[in-house]
Amino acid sequence: MTNPVFRTLMALVLLAALVSSFGKSTEAATPKTVTGPTALALAAVIAQHSPLLSAYEKKVIAGLFNANANAGAAAKKKLSITADSVVCKVSNVDLTARSCEIIFKAGKSTSLKGREANEVFATIAMAGVASDGAAGSIFETVKKLNCSLDPAVIKDKSGGGAECSLETEG
Repeated sequence: MTNPVFRTLMALVLLAALVSSFGKSTEAATPKTVTGPTALALAAVIAQHSPLLSAYEKKVIAGLFNANANAGAAAKKKLSITADSVVCKVSNVDLTARSCEIIFKAGKSTSLKGREANEVFATIAMAGVASDGAAGSIFETVKKLNCSLDPAVIKDKSGGGAECSLETEG
């Protein structure tokens, strides 16, 4: 026969292990700042999908990212690229599966697959966001993305003019 004290102790140990694994998903978000060429890249790959930017703003950002420092010469203000969240997923089992969901203000969202999703995923990784894996998938999640591009400063080629703030899971 099994000792009732032993069974109770084992149940408590299993319960404690289960509770601690749930606690990891509620970790606080960690703020992060990215500057320079990585910030420009991150802003550019998100901007092209943003419903919040005008066609002109998207064209200026794309031009800056395509090595045309004069692309924003006519821009009179800083450009702001924001997203409430970016969640990208790549499978390490189904090698063809890659996707991203970008949620902008007012609940507007964009779903990406394939090359476009890979571009966002890789740029987020370049920005130093750690991947998280589960059951054959690798995730990268960013919240409260806020990038600022100053075309006049970028045109000076001094290394400044691009900055992004974001939050990652703890």
